Amino acid sequence: MNIPMPLRVPELAPSLGRVVVARRREPPWVPLDDIREELATAVLEIAGEGRGAAAREERAQVLEVTGRRAWAAAWDQAVRRAAARVAEALETEIMRTARQVRLPRRRLRSRLLGMGEKRAIAARFGTGGAAFVAALDELDTAAARVQEATVLDKDAHAAWQDALRAAARRLEAAWLALEAEVEEERRRWTPEMETLARWRPALWPVALLWAPVAVALIWLGLILGGYLPAPAWLAQRLGF
Repeated sequence: MNIPMPLRVPELAPSLGRVVVARRREPPWVPLDDIREELATAVLEIAGEGRGAAAREERAQVLEVTGRRAWAAAWDQAVRRAAARVAEALETEIMRTARQVRLPRRRLRSRLLGMGEKRAIAARFGTGGAAFVAALDELDTAAARVQEATVLDKDAHAAWQDALRAAARRLEAAWLALEAEVEEERRRWTPEMETLARWRPALWPVALLWAPVAVALIWLGLILGGYLPAPAWLAQRLGF
């Protein structure tokens, strides 16, 4: 009874839940539905490729295309795209506010996000995937067991299918955590935006520039009013 256990990739769409069909009270402040749909499509394609390999009885290929690498690549791509879009939205808001308060360009450059801040956003967005990574560890373990499973090892096959479904459920949780972190990112940057909106140019350069002009005008007014004697050069010009 050393007949290999035929591998059957389960349907993963129900386990993806809100990654497939979003259910929320309000849309996120940065549109992410296209990224969410791309993530769902990537997982469904993983399952589809696995079923194709299973139909060809390519056991190693089934485990390869449904394994950790494919799941992790789909999640990492979603995190990177979401982080880049949020960073772009923040910079757009910074530039819009800067134009409203007439912030000088040299000051604006220091307000824009640096590469370190953009990487930090991506890192924060990825923190919700801890349980998903743990599920991928379990998937690796289950795949190792089912690789040499025979038709008598039904438990190993069932455990592998459960691990695939669990990975899909944990991916849903990771995505919801990412959406929550997107909202938290907006709150994190709100004080920075409010500070920028309150910025006003310093008045001392204007005062320094116009003070001599104002003194000269007052002096001239006093001369024309007869309160001060006019210098010879000015009296000659004015015909005094």
